[in-house]
Amino acid sequence: MNERQRRVRSQSTPGLCQSVAMLPSTSCLLSLLLLPCAGGTVPSPQVRPQGCYVAEEAGERTFRCSQAGLSAMPTGIPNDTRKLYLDANKLISVPAGAFQHLPVLEELDLSHNALEHLSGAAFQGLAGTLRLLDLSANQLASVPVEAFVGLQIQVNLSANPWRCDCALQEVLRQVRLAPGTGTGIVCGPGARPDLVGQEFLLLAGEEELCGTGRGGARQSTDVALLVTMGGWLTLVVAYLVHYVWQNRDETRRPLKRAPVVPMRSEDSSTLSTVV
Repeated sequence: MNERQRRVRSQSTPGLCQSVAMLPSTSCLLSLLLLPCAGGTVPSPQVRPQGCYVAEEAGERTFRCSQAGLSAMPTGIPNDTRKLYLDANKLISVPAGAFQHLPVLEELDLSHNALEHLSGAAFQGLAGTLRLLDLSANQLASVPVEAFVGLQIQVNLSANPWRCDCALQEVLRQVRLAPGTGTGIVCGPGARPDLVGQEFLLLAGEEELCGTGRGGARQSTDVALLVTMGGWLTLVVAYLVHYVWQNRDETRRPLKRAPVVPMRSEDSSTLSTVV
């Protein structure tokens, strides 16, 4: 090999190495190929709010967002969460389907918030799993009955300004109260003036608050039955009184004697002849 050939080879070799070094890596190529298919965007994982964390408590996945300053439902809750703590925040409402992506949720703590409204489908998807629900220390005056239909739960409803209406009475017919919380269900300023400050459980045992629905229908049926029975009894008594007075008048009347028919002379002679 002459001097000129060696010089050409020495000049071409660095260029080849430099070209190979400038080639993108396999992972970069794969990303570039997938990028157009994803519509030009790369999905990013949901970020958990500050103050929220995942923990294992007694072997169960727990998601805690206590005192995290939340004003809306947090994101990033794992689907296998069994216990969810959202207490001591600033939540005002629970929208429909807020927890339907948590198929194994057993305990839900919403206490010490500012809840004023629950959607009728707030706990949709939790009918087969949810066992404990804490709604204490909020601003709930009334709750929709539909929100608790099908739930087999133990619930804490204490320390809320309840209106003490039919809806609350119907809810208590479907759920079980957490032990020791019944005395904390007290009628608030929105209730009737004569009910404010009274314990709802004592009140519900003495007064039917539902003008319609299951309780109201039962009460209306009972009243209608009593009215019907009273009407029949009145008719029977009236008939007996009329019958007694009529017989009494009949006994007071003098007995009428049968009229004496005078016998004619022909009849007398005929009778003599026969004898």
